[in-house]
Order: sequence, then structure tokens, then C-alpha cells
Amino acid sequence: FIVLENLFSRSLEVMSLIGGAAMFLMAVLFVVLTAAGLAKGMHSATNFSWAAFKPHFSLHYFATTGLLIFATSGAELGATYVAQLRNPKKEFPKAMWALALMTGFLVIFGSLALGVWFNANHLPDDLKMNGAYYAFSMLGQAWGWGKVLMYLFAITQLLFMLAQLAVLIDASSRVLSADTAMRFMPKWLLQKNKQGRPIHSYIFTASLCLFLLLLSGTLPNINAIFNWLLNLNGIVSPYKTALVFVAFLALRAQADKFTSGYTFIKSKAGAYLVGGWCFVFTFICATLGFLPQEVVFGTNGWTHQLVMNIISVMVLFGFGFIMPLLARRDVKKERLM
Repeated sequence: FIVLENLFSRSLEVMSLIGGAAMFLMAVLFVVLTAAGLAKGMHSATNFSWAAFKPHFSLHYFATTGLLIFATSGAELGATYVAQLRNPKKEFPKAMWALALMTGFLVIFGSLALGVWFNANHLPDDLKMNGAYYAFSMLGQAWGWGKVLMYLFAITQLLFMLAQLAVLIDASSRVLSADTAMRFMPKWLLQKNKQGRPIHSYIFTASLCLFLLLLSGTLPNINAIFNWLLNLNGIVSPYKTALVFVAFLALRAQADKFTSGYTFIKSKAGAYLVGGWCFVFTFICATLGFLPQEVVFGTNGWTHQLVMNIISVMVLFGFGFIMPLLARRDVKKERLM
């Protein structure tokens, strides 16, 4: 897929537009049809009382907080495309506000809509992998449309996943190969092809993905593999987001050295307070994510997944420490030549 996507110059723009728009419309359709069904007297699997919204604090509950960060993060990847906007100073803030509103709508109302179809106290074991398909299947049957919505969602999901994969790889690779990366990344990782894409960064990213897939092959079944890979995002993504807040705090500490047409929080003290709180919260959530969620505490399976989590994070973040060392070696070689 990476090779084919790289052959077409505008494949990223087309796929992200079609996949992202289609998935957002499907999510809105799911919420609207669920609300309309409830208005017509449709039965809800979950009793929406105040008691239903009270969290049950346990080791499993705190281990899942990292997934909340993962579900709502990712907007920082848009920063890599700021230079491609016609008027970055005006369009980028508007895009971020629009993204925040859409994300908030989907997280809040989407979660409530899912509660209509699934009993929160009796969730299927493969909810993370197949829950969306179950939901659209039940929604279609409730409206007398059979499995039409489920098949429509499956097509949308394919387009969305391809678009998401393309954007994640491209945006992450552009971060690795940005102009400031000359000080922190080896030269071979910064080389670009005729389309201007960091092809070696693509290969490096794909290799890391292959490592994770091979590591997940030690798990017993596809459901366990899917859950582990998803839960791993609940560790890596919050840690990455925590580093974004560290960068934010460092930038505000030296704000007088930079000029910007847009400032999110004008008060320096307020920026420190918000950035510091966000860093602490995301760091704690990421650390709690190391605890395996789908297996019983103390069992061999629990220990196995805990070790996998530790190894994966050490490898992924280990490369982050190794790359600057390789870059320094390249600089020393150039000076000696």
C-alpha cells in the first residue's frame, strides 16, 4: 500500500478527503438515526440513569485512560501541513477549532449512541475489533434495512483506514524529515523522492510497524492481537502527546525569540498552568496504559502482555534517542572530509 500510495502525487489529498469525510458522515448518521429511533420508542440496551454514568474505579478503569487520550489526540499532526495552507495564520486556528468541535461531538454523542445498542455491563469480548460493525448491523435491522448500513460502514472503514494510514505515515515522516531535523536525524532518513516525500522515512516507519506485527504474533488469536495493538496506542500516543506539551512549555518559555500570528493562550502564566496540567495528566495516563486490560491480573497472559508493552515502548522511544547520536556521527564525518 505504501508503495502504491507513493506513486501518485495527489493520492494523500484525495484519500484523506474522501476517507475522512465519509467516516465523519457515517458517525453523524449513526448518532442521528439512533436518536431518531429513541424518539420513536426504540429500546435502549443501557439504562441511562445517573448511576450508569458513575465510573467504577478499578485497576482496569485506570489502565484504559490512555485510550481516552489516544481517541482524542492526533491534531498535532496537522501542524506538519501548515505551510501548505493559503493563509496559515487564519486557516490553521479555524481548522483546529473545527477539529476540536467535531471530535467532541463524536466522542460524547457517539459514546451515548453506542450505549443504546450495547449493555455497558455485558459487552462482547470482541467489542474493540467488531463493535462498530455490530452497532451498524443492529441499527440497520432496527430501521428495517437489514445489513445495508453495516456493509456501507465496512466500505467507509476501508477508505478511512487507508486514508488514516497514509496521513499518519506521511505526517510522521515529514516531522522526521523537517528542516530542523538535520540536527537530530541521520542524513539517509532525510532523503526525498521526486514527489518530495521522505521515502526512507516511509521505509523506516513501515519497518517499525512490521516489528510490532511480528511481536503481536506471540498472542493466541486475532482478537487478542487487535486488542493489544489498540491498547499499545493507549501508551505510545499519550507519551507522544505529553512530549508535545513539553515542547509547548519550552516554546512559551522562549516566546520572545519567536514571532507568531496566532497565540492560543496569551497569558504566559495561564499557558504554563494549562500546559503543565495537560502534561501531567497525559503522562500518568500513558504510564497506567502499561497495565494489560483484557487479561486477568497475575496470570501468565497478563505478564506476557506487560513484557510486550515494555519492549515495544523501549524500542520505539529507544530509536528516538539513537537518531540524534547517528546525526552527530554524520556531522563529524562531514567535518573530517
